[in-house]
Amino acid sequence: MNPIVSTKEQLRQTLHLRREEIPPEQYAADSVEITRRLLNILRPYQTILVYSSKPPEVDTRPLISALLEEGKNVIVPIIQREDCSLRLSYIRTPDVLVPSTFDVPEPLGNEIPADPAEIEVALIPLLGFDTGGNRIGYGAGYYDRFLAQHTHFPTVGIAFAVQECDTIPHEPTDRTLDAVVTEAEYFIFSERLDLKYLPNK
Repeated sequence: MNPIVSTKEQLRQTLHLRREEIPPEQYAADSVEITRRLLNILRPYQTILVYSSKPPEVDTRPLISALLEEGKNVIVPIIQREDCSLRLSYIRTPDVLVPSTFDVPEPLGNEIPADPAEIEVALIPLLGFDTGGNRIGYGAGYYDRFLAQHTHFPTVGIAFAVQECDTIPHEPTDRTLDAVVTEAEYFIFSERLDLKYLPNK
């Protein structure tokens, strides 16, 4: 086995455990704080790709609701297992999101097709990240392939602070994130984001 692949699998096991050990009260409070911070980063943008979360990922449902209330255009991904790709749909209400592939909430039966070219910024799920902007996901590569095909928008990872790693094995073809937001900190890795509404902290 490729040593990078082997190391990533070990790291995934560790990161799964870290996240699952977050107490429910802290999980809820930290998700609220992450939502508040994300709304600061997202204020300059109108059309936003947001992954639809399932526990124990950071809860994105309140974020989706807040963005819709602000009149933003919210796009969510839909997993296509047959070709390991993502297709996109606008949503007008979070009520259309129901557990689907891998228990990920999706708007099946209520799809409004979206063009990736319309995305202005994308919020990306992850298991872990490092201070170089490297991301480790769940291993299926859905987002890796999607981000390799569509490079015109900045990417923001969403994570709890316990998901930070010293270093994540990566290859030259891996796309780094432009930022990661946790309940404790904004990590900014590039100048691609419009940060005019970001607090000076």
